[in-house]
Amino acid sequence: MLEKADVNGVCMNIGQAAKASGISSKMIRYYETIGLLPSVARNVAGYRQYTVTEVQLLRFIRRSRDLGFSLDRIRTLIGLWQDTTRKSGDVKQLAQQYMHELDDDIAKLISIREQLRVLAEGCHGDNRPDCPILSDLAS
Repeated sequence: MLEKADVNGVCMNIGQAAKASGISSKMIRYYETIGLLPSVARNVAGYRQYTVTEVQLLRFIRRSRDLGFSLDRIRTLIGLWQDTTRKSGDVKQLAQQYMHELDDDIAKLISIREQLRVLAEGCHGDNRPDCPILSDLAS
């Protein structure tokens, strides 16, 4: 196999790509397995060779994961990113939909926290065996 290099002539092995992208080698292999990252070229010894362009895609994936996007949404975002004819409104709509879901999740977490606060306040927290928290969970 021929070694592949990008327009800058730079090629990295998986360890270098992991360091440059902030994604572990294991996750890079996983992303390639599920098709989130296209299969990369391999050198004559069979080692993966990553170009600067592929490392940029890995950074895009990492940042998307940092923001909590699901793998399916990241796949959609990559498609939008690579589609130069797309409308920015499509990207904004996806982000706003995700923000609404986060708002719903936050509201649920606040409700759960409040319920736990009430239960914890009702608990004596001493050496007695009776526990209103466990009683509530059992009811």
